[in-house]
Amino acid sequence: MGVELSDIFITLKPGNQWKRATTQYELAALIQEELRDMPGQRIAMTQPIEMRMNEMTSGVRSDVAAILYGDDFDLLARKAAEIERVLKSIPGAEDVGTEQITGQPALQIRVNQDEIARYGIPARTVLELVQSLGSKPVGEVYEGQLRFPLVVRLPESVRASPETIGAVLVTTPSGERIPLARLATIETVQGPSTIKREWYQRRITVSANVRGRDMGSFAAEARQKVAQLVQLPPGRYRVEWGGQFEHLRHARQRLLIVVPVALALIFGLLYLTYRNVIDALRVFTGVPFAWVGGIFALWMRDMPFSISAAVGFVALSGVAVLDDMLLVSYIRQLRRQGMGLEPAVENAAMTRLRPVLMTALVASLGFVPMAFSTGMGAEVQRPLATVVIGGVFSAMVMSLLVLRVLYMVFSGPVGRRQRSIRLAGTESRPVPDLMP
Repeated sequence: MGVELSDIFITLKPGNQWKRATTQYELAALIQEELRDMPGQRIAMTQPIEMRMNEMTSGVRSDVAAILYGDDFDLLARKAAEIERVLKSIPGAEDVGTEQITGQPALQIRVNQDEIARYGIPARTVLELVQSLGSKPVGEVYEGQLRFPLVVRLPESVRASPETIGAVLVTTPSGERIPLARLATIETVQGPSTIKREWYQRRITVSANVRGRDMGSFAAEARQKVAQLVQLPPGRYRVEWGGQFEHLRHARQRLLIVVPVALALIFGLLYLTYRNVIDALRVFTGVPFAWVGGIFALWMRDMPFSISAAVGFVALSGVAVLDDMLLVSYIRQLRRQGMGLEPAVENAAMTRLRPVLMTALVASLGFVPMAFSTGMGAEVQRPLATVVIGGVFSAMVMSLLVLRVLYMVFSGPVGRRQRSIRLAGTESRPVPDLMP
């Protein structure tokens, strides 16, 4: 962390005491608006723990970071400026900035070979004088068992400015004394303040936070535009993406495994419960119906799809089958008692209305405080709870309306046999149910 960087921690009052903002995002926007015109500063707002976790993961503090690798320091700075302009043009980008790598004043002394050759002065003599501006080791001092370095250093008055340094006299082999300014070029230049390396390559980071949209779509758009608009020299120059987006990428890879496994386990448990593939599929239809409600709930609350929302869909998949299990189990019970298919479906829908409503309410009301949370961790709790609440109600409505139709249409061979017997007019007694 360079000397030009600093962390400012702001302790907020309880949300009910805020006067100009209702959410943390609104408060951050107001703070940035007030500090936007302050010269010489770049502000990036984040959470303390979130910032440290991002630093530990990829060495950056923001949601999304474009890390540019290469060898030429000046070229890295120019290309980083182009990447910064591209990121600022993308909707949802906030706190866009390039890490400060220049601005460190340095005293540069270049020996004039022609002049030292004219006066016969060895270059080593001039370089030793330059070295003494800082400290030139000349020996060691012993005091018992202790050793101390002995160095030569010019007085502070001589090192005050390039002019005073240039006035230092250098003795020629002939005894003539010539000022250092005649033997070397002395000037103050702007050098790099920080040179960061990773995997033996120099790097520079352009960071941005994301607000008002999901991080996945922002990162995808940023990668596409940077690849199109920023031309990098072939060879050892490349752009990698990190920050909190790296967590998102890893989480997506894990979800590609977790979600199919969770769905397979749910269907397997349903099959073990009913010992019938058709009934297991009937109950399993509650999962896509619930997902429709979860997506609609996110759209209604204008929330992006995030990892917490994806976890909510995984949890919803297990909760959504409860209503269908109540109906299917009761229908099977009525048919084992000898009731026909259509009366059994109608009777189950009427009788199990109250248990279905109770199951949906119990599964959803517990998430209401999380859905409207505004405290710490609310950005994780709200999407998850919103998905579960919307999906549970969608699954409940679909169970009472759509599942009845599905049970009638896909009633299996036994249901079709009973209907064919009734249509033929030969049914003298109820046909026994052959379903397990």
